[in-house]
Amino acid sequence: MVILDGGLATHLEALGADLRDELWSAKLLLENPSVIRQAHLDYFAAGAQVATTASYQASIPAFLRRGLSIAEAEDLIQLSVRLATEARDAHGEGAVAASVGPYGAYLANGAEYTGDYDLDEDGLFAWHRDRWEILASAGADFLACETIPSIVEARALKRLLARTPGVRAWISFSCRDGESISDGTPMEEVAALFAGDQRILAIGVNCTAPRHVSSLIDRIKGKPVMVYPNSGETWDAERRRWTGLADPVEFGAAAADWHTAGAAFVGGCCRTTPEHIRQIREHADRL
Repeated sequence: MVILDGGLATHLEALGADLRDELWSAKLLLENPSVIRQAHLDYFAAGAQVATTASYQASIPAFLRRGLSIAEAEDLIQLSVRLATEARDAHGEGAVAASVGPYGAYLANGAEYTGDYDLDEDGLFAWHRDRWEILASAGADFLACETIPSIVEARALKRLLARTPGVRAWISFSCRDGESISDGTPMEEVAALFAGDQRILAIGVNCTAPRHVSSLIDRIKGKPVMVYPNSGETWDAERRRWTGLADPVEFGAAAADWHTAGAAFVGGCCRTTPEHIRQIREHADRL
């Protein structure tokens, strides 16, 4: 099992960062890059073997909207990879995955969980192209296309991968249930888009409720399977507490089950922490 990191923004907030901003964790590339490096280090120390960069919401259009120049935006996107690389080198081992967040993250309206976009495939190809090319040449080990909600966006990313022959990537989808990605496309259909591409390391799901993961694993064929769900928490108003897999021990046990079910890459997404990753490591060591 390859162990991924957990929720970067979740841990950044635990380290004192205020992420109430449409740039989310990417705003720290501007304001406090050292805390991003520390978050990566903490995940490596917890047992993660891969650091995913703070570029999920770091697009050129988003930085331009903030008033930066194109050159400044490009520098910040490159910085996201450099921070993860420095943390990996300080730790002594591991890999760096450059996060390619969905167009919906730029919209900052939750569209990464619906796929309800105002761009077609050509528009999405054009929107992603500049950041893709920057990340592809920034020194990461591979690109992490993540929280992709629609087959249209998946096709656009497949075209970009074809334009960069030296690049390897994984692709991970946000899913609305145990059968389909967020726009309703069956998981089998989107997985088949990438199953024959030798440069795709894994196909999977992220930022999806843990209860859907086992069913989704069964629907991915032709490539190693990757899963890094969120904690699955919902608010129980009667008991006044979060319910789900917020408990790291429970999450680690579930991760061991996902690995047994066929997942080769396992980690966490929103509201998971270094302790969740530590528990994945401990449960993995018992397998």
